[in-house]
Amino acid sequence: MSHAAKSLLVELLVEELPPKSLKQLGESFGALMFEGLQKLHNLDGNAQLTTFASPRRLAAHITDVPERAVQKPRKVKLLPVSVGIGADGEYTQAFRKKLQQTCDYPDEISPSVLGERISREFDGKAEFLFHTDVSAGFPLAVNLQQVLHALITKLPVAKMMTYQLADGWNSASFVRPVHGLVALHGAEILPMVEVLGLTAGNKTRGHRFEASVNPIVLRDADSYAQQLATEGAVIASFGARRAEIMKQLAVATAGEGLKFAEDEALLEEVTALVERPNVLVGEFDAAFLEIPQECLILTMKANQKHFPLLDVNGKLTNKFLIVSNIRPSDASQIVGGNERVLRSRLADAKFFFDQDRKKTLYSRVAGLDKVVYHNRLGTQAERVERIWAITQAIGLQLGSNELAAHAGEAAMLSKADLLTGMVGEFPELQGIMGRCYAQHDGLADDIAYAIEDHYKPRYAGDELPRNIAGVCVALADKMETLVGMFGIGQIPTGDKDPYALRRHALGVTRMLIEKRLEISLEDMIGISRGAFNNKINFGNTESHQLLDFIYERTSSHLREQGYSVQQIEAVIAKRPQFLNEIPQRLAAIRAFSALPEAGSLASANKRVGNILKKVGSKIGGPVNVALLQEPAEQALHAVLTMVMPKAEAAFKLGEFSSALQELAALKMPVDAFFDNVMVNTEDAALRANRLALLAQLQQAMNRVADISKLAI
Repeated sequence: MSHAAKSLLVELLVEELPPKSLKQLGESFGALMFEGLQKLHNLDGNAQLTTFASPRRLAAHITDVPERAVQKPRKVKLLPVSVGIGADGEYTQAFRKKLQQTCDYPDEISPSVLGERISREFDGKAEFLFHTDVSAGFPLAVNLQQVLHALITKLPVAKMMTYQLADGWNSASFVRPVHGLVALHGAEILPMVEVLGLTAGNKTRGHRFEASVNPIVLRDADSYAQQLATEGAVIASFGARRAEIMKQLAVATAGEGLKFAEDEALLEEVTALVERPNVLVGEFDAAFLEIPQECLILTMKANQKHFPLLDVNGKLTNKFLIVSNIRPSDASQIVGGNERVLRSRLADAKFFFDQDRKKTLYSRVAGLDKVVYHNRLGTQAERVERIWAITQAIGLQLGSNELAAHAGEAAMLSKADLLTGMVGEFPELQGIMGRCYAQHDGLADDIAYAIEDHYKPRYAGDELPRNIAGVCVALADKMETLVGMFGIGQIPTGDKDPYALRRHALGVTRMLIEKRLEISLEDMIGISRGAFNNKINFGNTESHQLLDFIYERTSSHLREQGYSVQQIEAVIAKRPQFLNEIPQRLAAIRAFSALPEAGSLASANKRVGNILKKVGSKIGGPVNVALLQEPAEQALHAVLTMVMPKAEAAFKLGEFSSALQELAALKMPVDAFFDNVMVNTEDAALRANRLALLAQLQQAMNRVADISKLAI
């Protein structure tokens, strides 16, 4: 049998897979197989992975796979020499037992074998005994069997299906029932490979309706994609299928002189729903265009998986694109069927829209007292009252009585659209419908847009509210949620965050930083806590927890913006109450880091911090100049006295870079101090005075950021 490397193909033929997770399933299927074979030394160094995923198949193609795993040296750490070798210089019974258990040795171990394979090595702490051997290279079929069984349990599947196998007795579990298994190494079938009650073969199936041959007999691993395309009418590659859909969408759109509403999530989902895409143009009654286009677009995308067509100004037209899974010579029936179904959905939307407009938003506010928000936090009406109070207070801090009044009006109406038929049918439209109905009621645009925008940012990277009134309501909405949930102990743990508190905290961070808002975190927490009127238990502990939570989200956000971890930690360590200052502080730290004195000052600052930490709260009082005996401490005090006022003045003006630049003058006297002055002298008065000097130094150096975090 030849040991030459050949391509490997493995395919699971399944019932229709969940479209929203198909791409991830396909990528994970291939990646887990590749990693598994790699760990078993069953891949050539040039091996390349290609994944395939269609509604009815998961497959992976790997090049340069040898028939047998490469033999590799294996080193196993056993016991410390002190335990493994006795006083007589012989291996102990404990060592022999460990060797039998760990390396599968027989009871009688040959001394010559031990001499060849046992070595003594220092691991950094102690001298250990190691065993080195060459692991046997198993055949590909054996390794693949092991890898497949493992990866089936590791795939990112939210919930497995248990189904009955063809024998009628046994069952298996997978994301969907599996009906076929292909395992080809070159042209050779690997019949030893069995998984989910199936034995590997070389046959698969193509398109349910348009395959020219079924089943398809695969010639070899490399012909998989080509045979599926020509004989099975299937584009097996997720990426190739997506590209084909994009190409057809562009051609169809150009033919209409329009543009389609781009939506990455919809494109991914449609790619996962078809095996042979065919883009067609549909049309609906133009009378439906009186409905807000957000409603129509959501209906087309979410319910029908259609791509709405827009004119050059971004306004919705009455045409849309269908991605069909079949290519008949006459597509009129497909188009007509899609148009009929969409017409029914749009008629429902029109009915809700017409009915909703018969009542004003103001008239709906009273009904919120019958809608439970949270069993421990009351109704939506109570929540709106809190949001209104917080909004007004924030508005007064950020602007004027007029801003507070406008923002307060938007806050009072912010949840009214939850009681409309349209939002009841399409919850994703909350806020959007509030804006539409507010404009219909004749309210000012800034109030209407604030109602829509108070949910923003809805996700990472989403836009922020368009006007300052919207910012006030958005901050109030998020702070009310954060304070309320922390007040009843609903703090996110691990990956669980049912109330999206991380998203709310990130939204607060982004608005304060990007809108450069002059309002402190402590003020917003205090305002929000007051709005609950002792309904929750929110004291200093909860306040500290919430501040920590917001700073964590701020750090994560800044890392995504490209700032270094050290620089972020230096700024966040100071827990700046005004987050709008953070970009300037980071810019100052970045400029300071470029100074030749920066490294030395950061290290000195860290040393100062360690010294002061040991004495804790014992430091106090000003520096007594009369007790400064050493020339080095006198020089440090003199330079510090000169630098501190300049740095403090720059800090108060918000000129953080200038404040840090002033510190460069401290390098030489600080170095000289540590070289020539003993801080922990036996004289208590001198020691206390030198600690006071260091405390003053630390305060001056860490005004903008904790520069000790920059120490390497």
